[in-house]
Amino acid sequence: MVGRRGLRAGGLVTAFGLVTAVCAGPASAQALDAGNAGTGAGAHASARGAANATTAGICTSAAHPGLAARLSGEITAALRGRSSVAGLAVDDPVTGLTCRLHPDWHFASASVVKVTILSALLRKLQQEHRSLTAEQRELATEMITVSDNDAASALWAQTGRPALQHFLDLAGMRETELGPGGYWGLTQITAHDELTLLELLTSNNAVLTAASRSYVLGLMARVVSYERWGVPAGAPTGLTVHVKNGWLPLPAHGWRINSIGSFSGHGSDYMIVVLTMDNPTMAYGVDTVQDVAEVINRALNPGATSVIPAATPGRSWGTPDERLPAGS
Repeated sequence: MVGRRGLRAGGLVTAFGLVTAVCAGPASAQALDAGNAGTGAGAHASARGAANATTAGICTSAAHPGLAARLSGEITAALRGRSSVAGLAVDDPVTGLTCRLHPDWHFASASVVKVTILSALLRKLQQEHRSLTAEQRELATEMITVSDNDAASALWAQTGRPALQHFLDLAGMRETELGPGGYWGLTQITAHDELTLLELLTSNNAVLTAASRSYVLGLMARVVSYERWGVPAGAPTGLTVHVKNGWLPLPAHGWRINSIGSFSGHGSDYMIVVLTMDNPTMAYGVDTVQDVAEVINRALNPGATSVIPAATPGRSWGTPDERLPAGS
């Protein structure tokens, strides 16, 4: 899996979706690097070479082969020259277009996993014939709309590891590996499984009721403006965008910058997942995600005259509210 399974050292969840190794100071940071050594920098360099050689055919569509070929080339061009290693999945039922780039490679989730936490909690409550309490609703709102980490930790604990794993099993998210202990930000995710989650939230199924799905999507549509970077870039302003992002710096392979979203309205109904690592800064990773998102959104919405602009760095970008340990 090209080093995606190596992140198993302890970490501290800090604000803005960051997870930093602090359990043993600098030694923890070194342990994270060592944990990736077997399939680390050398393997990632090889992976980037392989990625450049395989992106040309990542999109397919029986009904629109020309669109698929054109978008494959545009995604290739968007990633060309970037240090970022990317996993990508796109599904557009309207055109029959699907795109897959390294869909089974693992990436540390950061705050993207918060959608899974809430979905698993709702599934647990469904089975118990209970509803969210007022406190849980407040925590869920904070966790999704402003990416509050204390709220995420509280709901992760209230849901419990057995219920979290049960939800993953029911959802068919078999590649997702829950983070150790309370470190939800170190959950290992794949583009395949994140797309599976979005498909679950946007279609009728036996896992989540319509009310549960609507609740999660409603919160994703209300994410605050300064956290709506990523896959919304380039989408028509008239669409409803449900988004969740994650951003996480670790000693090995730099920033993890992840963005998942579904888009609906005006005849559109599609989903985009972009997961990245090996980003030297948060802004660099966001640029990579948005470069890819813009070509996808443009291809799926020809003729759109008003689109969501790519986000520019905000005051909080790259700045955790707790000091990173020396050597990280």
